[in-house]
Order: sequence, then structure tokens, then C-alpha cells
Amino acid sequence: MARSRRTIIIIATAGLVAVIAVVIVVVVVGGQAPQPPGRGTVVVASDLSKATDAAAQAAPGSPEHDAAHYLSDQPTAVWLTPEGDPTDAVGERIAGLAVEARAQSARIAVVVYGLPERDCGGLSAGGLDGDDYAEWTRAIGAALRDAADTSPIVILEPDSLALAPECGNVPERVEQLAAAVDAIAAESTWIYVDGGHSDWLPADEMAELIEQVDEASTGGRGIRGFATNVSNFMPTGDEVAYAHEVAGRLDGLHAIIDTSRNGAGSDGEWCNPPGRLVGETGGALGDDVVDTNLWIKPPGESDGECNGGPTAGRWWPEAAIELTREVIAD
Repeated sequence: MARSRRTIIIIATAGLVAVIAVVIVVVVVGGQAPQPPGRGTVVVASDLSKATDAAAQAAPGSPEHDAAHYLSDQPTAVWLTPEGDPTDAVGERIAGLAVEARAQSARIAVVVYGLPERDCGGLSAGGLDGDDYAEWTRAIGAALRDAADTSPIVILEPDSLALAPECGNVPERVEQLAAAVDAIAAESTWIYVDGGHSDWLPADEMAELIEQVDEASTGGRGIRGFATNVSNFMPTGDEVAYAHEVAGRLDGLHAIIDTSRNGAGSDGEWCNPPGRLVGETGGALGDDVVDTNLWIKPPGESDGECNGGPTAGRWWPEAAIELTREVIAD
């Protein structure tokens, strides 16, 4: 009888080991490492966008409604600012985006835009002081880590690096951005710092600024790369070439390109230029350097009080109509 019991125990133990082995194999085979953005990437189209609000308020069938409705359906990055999403509320905002992203089988894409002396006092002036900015970015990082399953994409402080030489604050900007990278970085979060655009800084100068931020972040390489053409209108081909030039001076960094409003290219004006069009929808591009393109600047939101526009970030129905005139006509 004893021998029989030992046999049963051995058999049962062997069976348990086999079950554990199967579970381990399933976990290893079924689990996937976080994937960077690439061709086909889809980001969330949030119901809390200004385009959605504008569509709800406009008369159905009017040009204002049709333009806003079209833009509200397009996957577009969400801008986080301390004015709209303060430290005590930004986590809840990101959690809401994560719920939307899961429902749409999409990824979160946010623009972090609140560093001290933002825009060097220009049309998008504002931001936090140093200590408050550090607290705000820590809150953003914690919330994005809670939403790790959406593999978040972060565009960190557009214009901050490309403007720094003109503003005379390169060391301060590098320190601020490196600290923000450390606060936000996570295995499943893909961070892109400011990369200017193809008609701004030379590739050598832009690459040197990006490299300084990359090397100053204490956690090692916390950034995936850089974002170009944010809120600008340069043609996609020019931006792809520029991204390759900049990346060629860096070690393994990648790029994302904003194509939200570059469908008609640039006339040299950056602030609410007339005659522009929306560009390629997000996820249309991708190569060994350019991870993909996204809509980063929400079309229909003003660049500032210039060329007839309202204050920066305000919804501008006339601009939305103009930007979508060809896609809606089709």
C-alpha cells in the first residue's frame, strides 16, 4: 500500500510540474514586449476634444458642423497643459483617455506642454515654475504607467529645444527636459522630444540639442527619439529627409512626424497661414528611422492671435472648414 501511495504522489507531482510548465510556456509565448509606434499605429480619438464640442454645438449640416465632425473622428494627440489639466486632475484625465483607448483598440498619445517660460513668452506663453513642473510631470508619469497596456506615446514640450538657442536658455531647457523624461519614462511609454522642423535649425544643431537631453536623463536612454513639424506645415517628404539627417547624427534614435496640417505644404508662415489642408492620417508612414506620422496639433485649433485667429488653442471654425475643404468635398 505504501508503495502504491508513493507512486500516486509521484504521478501527481509530475502532473503538477507539467501544468506549471505549460503555464510558463503560455506566459512566455503569449506575452509581448511593448512595441514602439509604427506604420498602422492608431491613437485615440477622444470624445473630449474641442472638435467634438464644436460639432455638438454647430447646426447639423452646416459647414461648421461637417468640418468639426470630420475632425472629431480623426485619431489625434491630446495636449496636456497645466492650465487645463493641473497636477491634481491630470491623472484622472489620462485614466479617461485610457478607457477610450481600450474601447477603440488604440493607443494613448499625449503632448506634454507646460514647462517654465513656455514658448519663451510667445503666443503660447505660460507654464509652471520649476518645482510645480516637476510635480506635474511626476503625476503624468504615474498615470501613464497605470495605463501601460495602451503603450502610451508622449510628445514632450514642442518647440522647447528648437527655440532654446534663440531664447538663450539651452542649459536650463536641457535640465528641465531631462528631468521630465526621467519622471515620465517607463518600459511601455514612448517619449519623443522636440525636433523642430526641416526649415528651422540645421540638422547638426538640432541633433546636438537632442543628444544633450538624452545624455542628461539619469535613467539611461529614456527617449525613443524626437518629433518634427509639430504645429507646423512643412511637406512630409521634407520632414522625412530631415528626420533621417538628424537621426544620422544620433545613435539609434527615431522620429515621429506631425502631418495634421501639412497637406498643402508651407508658405513660410507658421501662425494660422491661410490655404492650408489636413495631411496624411496617422499611421500612414514608417521606415527604419521614422516610426510613423501622427496628427499632433489638433486641426481647427488656433496658433494664436494672428491672421485673424483667436488665442492659441481656441477652436476656430473658419480654419477647420478651410483645412477640411478637400476631404469633405470628396
